[in-house]
Amino acid sequence: MQTPKPLLPDGARRTAAWCGVLLLVAGVAAVAVWVCIALKTAVTPVLLALLGTALLGPVHRRMTTHGVNRSLAAFVTCALLVAVVGGAGYIVVSALVETGDQIVRSLKDAGQWVVDHFDVADGTNVDDLEANARQLVSKFGASAAGGLLTGISLIGSLIATSVLALLLTFFFLRDSDRAARLAHAVAPRGTGAMVEAMGRRAFEAVEGFMRGTTLIALIDAVCITVGLLILRVPGAVGLGALVLVGAYIPYLGAFISGTVAVLVALADRGFVIALWALGVVLAVQVLEGHILQPMIQSRTVQMHPAMILIALTAGASVAGILGMLLAVPLCAAAFGILGELRKGGGHPDAPES
Repeated sequence: MQTPKPLLPDGARRTAAWCGVLLLVAGVAAVAVWVCIALKTAVTPVLLALLGTALLGPVHRRMTTHGVNRSLAAFVTCALLVAVVGGAGYIVVSALVETGDQIVRSLKDAGQWVVDHFDVADGTNVDDLEANARQLVSKFGASAAGGLLTGISLIGSLIATSVLALLLTFFFLRDSDRAARLAHAVAPRGTGAMVEAMGRRAFEAVEGFMRGTTLIALIDAVCITVGLLILRVPGAVGLGALVLVGAYIPYLGAFISGTVAVLVALADRGFVIALWALGVVLAVQVLEGHILQPMIQSRTVQMHPAMILIALTAGASVAGILGMLLAVPLCAAAFGILGELRKGGGHPDAPES
């Protein structure tokens, strides 16, 4: 009996199969994003706690290796996190508050300088531009931060989210040794090793990103602050604080903070000092791109800049500033999982009797 000829050629069938897979993956991703948005009150602290766990994991492991009880080590590590983040937050906020008006005035003067020297928009009123910028920033900040906990004030939302994230970080650190057993318990039969390997690879990618980004942010902020102080640019400490915060948003944060520093130097110190400030910013970026990142983040998942920008845009559209902060670590975890899948991720579990 002759085998019936298929209706579609092999190439068309393979294309249709891949299209089906892509549609399935896109559908699952869309449902996951929708669930995260619907449950953002619970999801936000969990994601922040995972980032905190990734950042503090090496410290906790070192303490437990030297015989410290896991609960005590987790408590000490979380206390250290509160001290460091609280101190750094106080320094950053106080620096920005003290120099914020000065920076805004300098930006206004820089805008007026550009209008006067380049004949940009003859009827342009810089005061209107300043007012519009302030209004835009206030609206964007309110819309990004106000969605954290609906119906509760912003301060209460931040406190509740921070406390819950801190408690979750403590439990994640203390019980991290149980993660492998949990992966084998919840995974389908025979896939426990694969799930464990993917989880480890994803967490290692996030851990490497957080540790490397934090160290690079500190080095960038110190170098730029020292350079601006040498050039006697007003608000140098506040601009350095802006660089420190912006470093957690790759490319975009460095561009914005560097542009603000150059404009402030242009307004208060003149064109020559602005060129020197631009040289300082570019030198720090070259140091970061060619030395710091290859040395510090060489073991993390490397992503193309275009992928990072797409991730930042998608994160901003979903969750505002918080989405931009979480987009790159989540993408690093996803690329880690894909890399483990390509390798075949671990050995199959032995069949149970």
